[in-house]
Amino acid sequence: MTQTIQCVHFCVRGQVQGVFYRASTEATAHRLGLSGWVRNVENGEVELVACGPAPQLDELEKWLWRGPANARVTSVVRTLLPLQHFRGFEVRR
Repeated sequence: MTQTIQCVHFCVRGQVQGVFYRASTEATAHRLGLSGWVRNVENGEVELVACGPAPQLDELEKWLWRGPANARVTSVVRTLLPLQHFRGFEVRR
């Protein structure tokens, strides 16, 4: 049975810059087999687009709430996007 691929935009707020949040998100996305990207936003947030099966996206969202050890996440906003195609998952600058 094939799983439906979805793409989701996440906006993560809190103490999420300067704590290896992007690199940790990239590693987690690779482990979950997701494609997309992650980057810092000037207002102190981290945003990302991740594409893959819904169960893996749900698992990523759970991880985004925790983040790496020094992160302090206050909110994660999830928005469904039209399907996009990425090669792998990368940190954007």
